[in-house]
Amino acid sequence: MKSFEIPEFYRSPLISAIKNKRKQEDKLKKDFSPTHLDFGSIEIFLARHFGFCYGVENAIEIAFKTVNENPGKRIFLLSEMIHNPQVNADLIKSGVRFIMDTLGNMFIHWNELSSDDIVIIPAFGTTLETESRLKEIGIDPLQYNTTCPFVEKVWNRSEQIGNKGYTIIIHGKPGHEETRATFSHSSRNTPSIVVKDLAEAEKLEKYIKNTCDMNFFYEEFKGQYSDGFDVKQHFERIGVVNQTTMLASDTQSIADYLKRVMLNHYALDADTISSRFADTRDTLCYATNDNQSAVMGLLHTEADLALVVGGYNSSNTSHLVELCEEKLPTFFIENESKMMDAHTISHFDLHTQTEKMASQFLPLTGKPRILITSGASCPDAVVEKVILKLISFYQETKPMDVLIKQFE
Repeated sequence: MKSFEIPEFYRSPLISAIKNKRKQEDKLKKDFSPTHLDFGSIEIFLARHFGFCYGVENAIEIAFKTVNENPGKRIFLLSEMIHNPQVNADLIKSGVRFIMDTLGNMFIHWNELSSDDIVIIPAFGTTLETESRLKEIGIDPLQYNTTCPFVEKVWNRSEQIGNKGYTIIIHGKPGHEETRATFSHSSRNTPSIVVKDLAEAEKLEKYIKNTCDMNFFYEEFKGQYSDGFDVKQHFERIGVVNQTTMLASDTQSIADYLKRVMLNHYALDADTISSRFADTRDTLCYATNDNQSAVMGLLHTEADLALVVGGYNSSNTSHLVELCEEKLPTFFIENESKMMDAHTISHFDLHTQTEKMASQFLPLTGKPRILITSGASCPDAVVEKVILKLISFYQETKPMDVLIKQFE
């Protein structure tokens, strides 16, 4: 796989050594057991896969290269490059300005831009409507395009099955930039609808089977279906794709459920199901799958707590938190500064969507065992700083360079 030139300050000597060694030992990525770091008075277990994915590194390389090669030019990002506060802050520090927030609210109006400006498309991609606005201004939306190749793969697959007459059901968060972009591209070719979870997907059964007042659909899924959607016709042939950062198991559950509905409703079998249901398993993102599988492997380890590091608005990171929370006390933090001291931590609560303080979060007696992972948009350097901060709370720990040598 291609390697990217990203700023050195995002890299970590320890994490790089670990990842290189694990890659050499497990080239087919079949081993999802964690990496054990024994610092003497504290043990840390790192997930097999975590941190920057292919799409994120691609986006960061393009963004910083654009800045370096265009001194004196006005450079804009449509919205956050990725859902990581440090990376976005670094881009702002380099002079990049954001046109809108993650929900599409404008910071800078379109009429303030000119054809001389550079506009970078973020890793999530953007809508066809936004592309058209940029073209009207005289800006080529593809010239500085950092859209993740795996997001584009979803768009291409949606177009392929849409051209065969299938309606696209998108598993994603309706307000998320990637889902908005995928919906825009999909609905250009075929009727499309967004469902956020299995519960919403289950609500589609009554409309597929025509067992209720079909007009209820338009209120129940308001704002989530494409223009001209005909509930009486457009569920006759369907396929499921996803926002690439959703839980792969959730997407598969939705696809399996809707496939069973079609099988039963149309009296189909394994040989005929494709006439009503398109197989779209190949749209699942490898990095999302790997990171989630790595967390499942990590959770086989007995531990006192888990730390998940990443941006609080990161969808892929939040799903890692959800997996960990099912097994043990879990703290979702942006960086090492959230650990105030050995007793106090400020962490993000997914359920209340607020940052909270917790006391006595670390066991200070015995030999604590801590699980650590991070989202696909989190720099390895941040994870290393979290590790350094953790071991600083304990006495007689092994130096970092000793651990690094174990993986060289």
